[in-house]
Amino acid sequence: MASLDEYLDRQLARGRAYFSRADALKALALAPESLAAAISRLVKKHRLANPRHGFYLILRPEDRAAGAPDPARWIDPLMKHQGLDYRVSLLTAAAFHGSSHQAAMVFQAIVPRQLRSFEIGRHRLQFVFQAPRAFAQANRPEWLAQMKTDAGFARVAGVELTLLDCARYFHRAGGINGVAQIAKDLGAKAGARRLAALALAYENSSVRRLGYLLELAGHARQAKALEPFASDAKSVKPLDPAVASAPAPREKSAKWKLLINQPVEIDS
Repeated sequence: MASLDEYLDRQLARGRAYFSRADALKALALAPESLAAAISRLVKKHRLANPRHGFYLILRPEDRAAGAPDPARWIDPLMKHQGLDYRVSLLTAAAFHGSSHQAAMVFQAIVPRQLRSFEIGRHRLQFVFQAPRAFAQANRPEWLAQMKTDAGFARVAGVELTLLDCARYFHRAGGINGVAQIAKDLGAKAGARRLAALALAYENSSVRRLGYLLELAGHARQAKALEPFASDAKSVKPLDPAVASAPAPREKSAKWKLLINQPVEIDS
């Protein structure tokens, strides 16, 4: 009968630096108590890490200092283990697409279910909830890209989807100034028609926010594609809802029907 150590070596040889408790039980024909004891021993030796119940990472020597491999290498099998669709997005996706100002200290994914964020070793994973209907509308293959690693692929928001996610969840993407910088860095890469089509899945105020920031960054073609959403808006909304009640007078953007209640700074 193969040992757990031998099973781990076989997994690594197949390019899989992970396994589930159920798969190990099936492959090794061990009693659950024996497997639990063997896993506990290897966790203490820093050969295994346990990001979620029943799912384990196999730590190669080069992974042990950080406490876990790069999450891009195992986010896809982890989410499959949990039976949940996802996309890597926000600051992580912005950096992937070339936003040079984004050196994210957190690995961010958007999911259609409330999911607790967690830390493992030096890595912090943050899950941002999107309502299931909007998630299904946005998370279609044609709007996604692939983040390739030596272990396979992870689903990542395409440029247009990254921009809209950042505008919608701006408090998770460095605030208004962080999103303005992402709009400047990535705006030219966005397809105007794709942006307008995808925007149908998002709140009108978020689309207007992105349109304003794209225009401010000099991406006129992409901003123009979002102008119809502003025309359809029934009321003026604050650029940053978190500071909507600030007492000082504020500038308004008539085109985007936004109250510019937050100064926007973009690095050149």
